[in-house]
Amino acid sequence: MKIALFSDIHANLPALEACLSDIDNQKPDAVYCLGDLVGYNIWPNEVINTIRKRGIPAIAGNYDFGIGRSSDDCGCAYKTDGERAMGKVSISFTNEITGEEERKYLRSLPAHIRVEFQLNDDKLNLLLVHGSPRRINEYLFEDRDEKSLLRIINDAGADIMCFGHTHKPYHRILEQAGEAIRFRHAINLGSVGKPKDNDIRGCYVLLHINEASSINIKDSIKVEFVRFSYDIELAAKAIEDSPLPNQYADMLRKGY
Repeated sequence: MKIALFSDIHANLPALEACLSDIDNQKPDAVYCLGDLVGYNIWPNEVINTIRKRGIPAIAGNYDFGIGRSSDDCGCAYKTDGERAMGKVSISFTNEITGEEERKYLRSLPAHIRVEFQLNDDKLNLLLVHGSPRRINEYLFEDRDEKSLLRIINDAGADIMCFGHTHKPYHRILEQAGEAIRFRHAINLGSVGKPKDNDIRGCYVLLHINEASSINIKDSIKVEFVRFSYDIELAAKAIEDSPLPNQYADMLRKGY
């Protein structure tokens, strides 16, 4: 079983098109989108309709939740007053250009998707969220305390938890002691259209689960981070030709 998962497109249509083209070449058994389709670029409607036309199961990101309800709050954690001012321009612009049918679609998106696999004697529970199971806009960074991260996964009843929101990809395997040692997997997908890990390429994940996969075997679940190139200048120039702050174009060019 090969599953493609991606997140945080943020209205970057050239990046999404390149991502889906690369995924098509991988021929996965299933594809999921973990939210934040909109915000920070000029193509929210086109991104939404691309996901819809392909029938890709998707969940709501915090930005989707806000735009779906015509809110002026995207649930983002801005660090400075300057970032907050830029963010206000972005959500105002996105609200202005998002169509009503597209907004209705965003409102319909679920918060979580849960998939249970039983390829052998073990059940594997895969949980897909945007920020965390607790809050759509909770940031689970790679340096999260192990006990805290393990508690979040356990409380959600997940063996494999996939999420986005931070735009920084990682895979952590967490060991849980007990009568038998179990392993939990926390997988951040990174970002398709707005990377923040100093790599300007988009990122998605291929999750490999097979008959040998087990919660008791540490390396029996394979996580593959796939990087792809896209026309960054096209996406950056679109920002510069719009009311959006030019700094968002610089972020695409530098991956921060």
